Amino acid sequence: MRIGIGYDSHRFQEGKTLVVGGVHIPYEMGLLAHSDGDVLCHAIMDAILGALGEGDIGKFFPDTDSQWKNAVSTDLLRTIVTLAGNRGFTIGWIDSIIITEQPKMAPYIEQMKDALSAVGLAREIISIKAKTNEKMGFVGRGEGMASQAVCLLLPR
Repeated sequence: MRIGIGYDSHRFQEGKTLVVGGVHIPYEMGLLAHSDGDVLCHAIMDAILGALGEGDIGKFFPDTDSQWKNAVSTDLLRTIVTLAGNRGFTIGWIDSIIITEQPKMAPYIEQMKDALSAVGLAREIISIKAKTNEKMGFVGRGEGMASQAVCLLLPR
């Protein structure tokens, strides 16, 4: 059994589409990033890669490589889920948190689970929680969004 932890954060920017957990969420801003900026997918990828001992998503999908410009993060996550399987592991549990003041994430959590299950994660092993940062820090000021995830890998 192996455990990994992941974290991601991005600042908001006008003119971008907000995508979290593979779901397009109506909001006046999106997340500034080389890819689509999906903080939840990025945190989950880092958690899986950490459990595999493979570093972070920057090693696999560097923001200096133009092929990943505007990449769809669920596609990247599918690659990492496949990697875990190819290394002889089953993903046993994903526990995650999305941290933002606005927009509210709770109405989209079930859709996020559906989107994440489409990349090869069993829906019943995905936990997603939504929290605010109680008006503290960059998240609390509404400047951006963050996410954390933990992954449990089980040998096949």
